[in-house]
Amino acid sequence: MVVNDCIVVRNVVKKYDNLVALNNLSFTIPCGGRYALLGPNGAGKSTTLKILAGLLKPDYGEVYIMGHKPGSVEVKRVMGFLPEDPLPYPNLTVRENLEFIASLRGIPNVKDKVEELMELLDLKEYEKVLTGKLSRGNRQKLSIALAIMHEPKIVLLDEPLNYLDIPSQEKVISLLKKMNSTFLISTHIMSIATRLTDHVIVIAKGTMVWEGTIEELRLFSKEEDEPIESIVSRLMENVR
Repeated sequence: MVVNDCIVVRNVVKKYDNLVALNNLSFTIPCGGRYALLGPNGAGKSTTLKILAGLLKPDYGEVYIMGHKPGSVEVKRVMGFLPEDPLPYPNLTVRENLEFIASLRGIPNVKDKVEELMELLDLKEYEKVLTGKLSRGNRQKLSIALAIMHEPKIVLLDEPLNYLDIPSQEKVISLLKKMNSTFLISTHIMSIATRLTDHVIVIAKGTMVWEGTIEELRLFSKEEDEPIESIVSRLMENVR
């Protein structure tokens, strides 16, 4: 089966009791696309990613990942997901977490892959530390390694640079930019979007406000030097 759009979201509605988190949300991402999901707190970004990852079911609408339903075996094989505030197995060490997930993923040469990731993300000195005792930054780096170690075709990242110091941010950005995957990165920080992606989906109150390239977004500028954050803010404020 040939699939041109690796992520398809059609008319998705998701409610939590009386709160409407997603309101008829629709978008598509072509295979190989690098998209940012932008929106204010409470816009529905995390809910969208959890539905794509198969952790939540929509109340209405259709979602497909490479032609398959989220949560299916086919999707689990090709997806890497980093939730917001992830917590790997807290009673396993850094090395044990990496080796366990690598084994589950069927990665050949597990020890080599684990060594490679620890070196890339400066985790080697913490390899014997229980994950529950790591700083938030090192726990975030470990979680990123766990999400991408199998070189997934689809990568969903929820605020991937949370808690990282500047050198760690640069290492993670470099690592992600080298991957030939379809990306959807949820963030409310425009600088992350401009460095890791080239397309933007702006949502507010669970509804898509705008979609296009970052360069097209800049064309909305009212002044020559208007920050792109200001443009995005105006788009979000138009949703009542």
